[in-house]
Amino acid sequence: MSTRMLQYGLGAVFIGLGGWCVVAPASVLALCFRPAFQTTAPIAPILAGGFGSQALISGLFAMTARFTRATFGAYAVGLVPFLVFDGWFRFVTPALSDLGFAADLAGNLIMLTVCWLGWRGADPA
Repeated sequence: MSTRMLQYGLGAVFIGLGGWCVVAPASVLALCFRPAFQTTAPIAPILAGGFGSQALISGLFAMTARFTRATFGAYAVGLVPFLVFDGWFRFVTPALSDLGFAADLAGNLIMLTVCWLGWRGADPA
C-alpha cells in the first residue's frame, strides 16, 4: 500500500470520529460516556465540537502532508497517550461507555497499525 493511501487511512479515522463530534456532539456525549459522567452543562457540546474540529484539522494534515518514515514513527509515539487515556477512562475511572471505549480504541489501533505500516514502507528522509 502506498504512503499516500496509508495517510488517507490515518486521516479518515480523524475525520470520521472528529466529524461525528462536530456534527452531533450531543450524541457523542450521550453514547460515549457513562451516565454518571454526563452533564447538561451547555459548555459540554461546545467542548466536544471543539475537540472534533481539532481532529478534523489533524485529518486534513494527515491526508495532505508529505510523510516520511520519521513522521509515521512520531505519530505512532504520539498515539501512546491516547491508548493510556482509553485504558484509564475505561478501567481506572470508568467514564467511557462500551461504545465510547470501543470506538476510540478501534480508531487508535487502526491509526497505530497504519503508522506501523507507513514506518515500514515510507522513505527514510
